This record gives sequence, structure tokens and C-alpha cells, in this order.
Amino acid sequence: MSANTFFLQIIATDKVFFKGPCQKLIIPLLDGEKEVLPHHEDMVIAVTIGEMRLMNESGEWINGVVGDGFVQIINNRVTLLVDTAERPEDIDERRAEEARERAEEQLRQSKSIQEHSHFEASLARSLARLRLKHKYEI
Repeated sequence: MSANTFFLQIIATDKVFFKGPCQKLIIPLLDGEKEVLPHHEDMVIAVTIGEMRLMNESGEWINGVVGDGFVQIINNRVTLLVDTAERPEDIDERRAEEARERAEEQLRQSKSIQEHSHFEASLARSLARLRLKHKYEI
């Protein structure tokens, strides 16, 4: 690993999305985005649903949409643990659109604050998937 990279692992509940040397990582936070570069200060940060971008060792950008989780930065090693991670080409637009419609309907019918929060998160996930799919239309 060169001086201008750090070791990155992106782990979702169902797969390892990425593992290897990385030059940059941009992750979604509640209040915007955070860019992680080599030799970043050690920290743990909460990550929210949204677009994630990383530049691998050869300078190629890899885009994805991630769910809720956190990133841990320690000694030039970065671990991003999220509930979901998908590349634009893996997103099924029809399923994401159906999920958006379901979440909107469930939000209208929700009775409790807990139900409302759950359905808001479902809506946010489906909207993030649709945005990423349209942004990198393949």
C-alpha cells in the first residue's frame, strides 16, 4: 500500500462491498458528507442512507448507495459497516419504485411514532436507490 492510500473495507449485512487500498472515501452523514483521505484522524462516525463514493488505488471512482451504519477510522484503516450497500447497476428500478410507493402509503396510514420512523427510513432508502440509479443511468 502506498503513502497516498489507506485500507478500506465496506461491509453490508449480506456481503463485502469493497475491500482493498483506497485513495478517497466520501460518505453520507445526517448533516452532509464526509471525505476520508489517507492518514485521516482516528474516529467513529454515524453514516446515514445516501450516496457513497470511493476512489480505488488506480484512481477509478466506484459509486454506491448505502444504508445506515457507521465508519471507523483507525491507523490508516477504514471500516464502513452498513445495513445495505449497492452499486447502481445492481439496483432494480422497478422494485425501488414499488418500495417507494409502499413506504409512502404506509407513512399515510402509520399510527405510532415508531411505525412512522420505520416507514420514513424505507422511503429514504428507496429514494436514494432511485436517485443513484438515475444519476448513473446505465
